[in-house]
Formats: sequence, structure tokens, C-alpha cells
Amino acid sequence: MNIAVMFLELGKGFITTVEIFMLTLIFSLPLGLIISFGRMSKNCILRTITKFYISVMRGTPLMLQLIVVYFGPFYVFGLQLSRSYRFIAVILAFVLNYAAYFAEIYRSGIESMPKGQYEAAKVLGYTKGQTFFKIILPQVIKRVMPSITNETITLVKDTSLAFVLSIVEMFTTAKQIAASETTIMPLMVAGLFYYIFNLAVALGMELIERKLNYYR
Repeated sequence: MNIAVMFLELGKGFITTVEIFMLTLIFSLPLGLIISFGRMSKNCILRTITKFYISVMRGTPLMLQLIVVYFGPFYVFGLQLSRSYRFIAVILAFVLNYAAYFAEIYRSGIESMPKGQYEAAKVLGYTKGQTFFKIILPQVIKRVMPSITNETITLVKDTSLAFVLSIVEMFTTAKQIAASETTIMPLMVAGLFYYIFNLAVALGMELIERKLNYYR
């Protein structure tokens, strides 16, 4: 296999990697915020449920969660699922997993906010919703950006776990080429792809963080 063909094949796998990465972020970030509300709820039942959910998602391997999400509907409900469900199962498992981590990140940021800000907003006539979304949340995002960046970079590398459900992303493609051509070069190129991708993500998050500097 020549270099051009190898890069073409890795490029196809890279597109799948980016799809998993983007879809996971799009759904897990807002879901994590919703779960954090449940985690901080005054309702004991809701708080216990969300706390247990976070504990399970963070306490078990993502690889196992992928298997459960994919095979669970068949073994529990007897549902016959199409092959296209593999990709949906990957996204679902990734979203559920990362939402748990993001929920704890949001919670730490929200609980670190001084109570005086809530009291001041109340005096100014803000509703609870206005107080949170206009005053608290922008500051929370600024505070938790480093932690979110770390999780986002980890997500880039975790996309390689999609091979468990036979989703051919970049790392799986690199392994297949390396095995068939008996060369380590595809793996080295894949490593370079991951590094450049992570570098771009880190720079993008750093840019966002700088734009939020006015909250200091």
C-alpha cells in the first residue's frame, strides 16, 4: 500500500472519529448540566438517582458501557436491532458516560459561586432562571473550562474504543493496515493525527477561555 492510499484510508477513519467526538460533545455538555441540577436538587429521590447514575458511569469502564448499550436491548427486551444501531449505540454510550463527568464539573463550578451573587440578583429583581443563566452560568463556564478541556482531550483518545462495536474509526483503520502490511507506520501516522486533533482542540478551548477573561 502506498503512502497516498494509506492517508486516504486513515482520513476516512478520521472522519468517523470526528463524528463521534462532535456528537458526543453536542449532546453530553447540555445533558451534563441537566444531570448536575438533579445532583444538587433538594428532592432526595432525584438527588439519589442522579448520584447513583454518576457513580455507575464513572465507576465502570466505558468499554463495558458500550457493550451494555449495544447488547442490552436484545438480552433484556428481545429487540432485534439493525446493524446501523452500532453507531447509535456508540454515541449513546459516549454521551451517557461523558455527561456524568461533565455533571460533576458543572456542580463543582456552581457550588463554588458566592451566595452573595444570588442575593444581589434577588435584590435587583432577577428571577431564579435569569439569575442562573445571565449571571451564574457564564462565570461557571469560565471557572470550569480547564476541567472541560481535560475531558474533551480525553474524549478524542477515547473514540478509539468504538472498535468494540466494530465501528471503524481512525485507530481501528490504522491497526488493520498495520496488520495487513506488517508495518508500524500507519500507527505512527494515526498517533500524529490524534496529536494534531488534540492540539487543535486545546487551542480552541484556550481561545474560548481567553474570550471569557472579562469575568475575572
